[in-house]
Amino acid sequence: MSTSYCSILTIAGSDSGGCAGIQADIKSISANGGYGASVITATTAQNTQGVIDIHAIPVPHIVMQMQAVLDDIHFSCIKIGMLHSSEVIKAVQNTLEKYKITNIILDPVMIATSGDKLLNDDAVESLKAFLPHVTLITPNIPEAELLIGHSIDLENIKESAKELAEFYHTSVLLKGGHLELSESMTDVLYNYENKKSTIINNKTVETINTHGTGCSLSSSIATFVGLGFTLEEACIKGCGYLNMAIDKGKDKILGKGHGPIHHFFKTSIKD
Repeated sequence: MSTSYCSILTIAGSDSGGCAGIQADIKSISANGGYGASVITATTAQNTQGVIDIHAIPVPHIVMQMQAVLDDIHFSCIKIGMLHSSEVIKAVQNTLEKYKITNIILDPVMIATSGDKLLNDDAVESLKAFLPHVTLITPNIPEAELLIGHSIDLENIKESAKELAEFYHTSVLLKGGHLELSESMTDVLYNYENKKSTIINNKTVETINTHGTGCSLSSSIATFVGLGFTLEEACIKGCGYLNMAIDKGKDKILGKGHGPIHHFFKTSIKD
């Protein structure tokens, strides 16, 4: 008897070092029981030490990639990573609307680890206009502060997640990884549909191997949504998976800089 894959599409950039972007997405999707397909928006020359060069894929080719897979494959959920320009954002949004895609998890990649903005003002505005059309956004603290216009700390993180969700008419998983280091990591989900807040706590893991955590988390959540879990369940399971993958990869060495998480810790014979 034939069965179908839980197919998840990731629309994002490529990381030649394999830690983040499309590569991390497909690893995370695969590790959690999905089948990963991809649309590449840009290629990067990067490694564990940083990004050396970025090559933007022409918008018509991005659209053609999307049409090729969407014409042929049914996707249970779609994950979106960095969209580097206003033109790309609008093209992706228009194409998804054409295919009447509903389950969309968007990681609003706007600010680099250094604190520099990755998108110009026009692109940021286009991204903001796209947010009400997705199921869930997964901003970190700096990205959320840019979207909301004020600072966020442990005292107001729960209310800030709700404020973001109500303003942009979408559910929000506000990631607390940039807050003060403590024994536990706090993330807050605000479900826009049922107006419910969920606090997600996991133990803090001290390590430099955190390259690609945002990509991996949003992709795992997309996979769990695609598998049929509720949004609350998917976020809890995704955060739990990421925390364990960070813990299992905390002492591994790859390159000379910030290494990846251990995506396949569940199947590694050495662990």
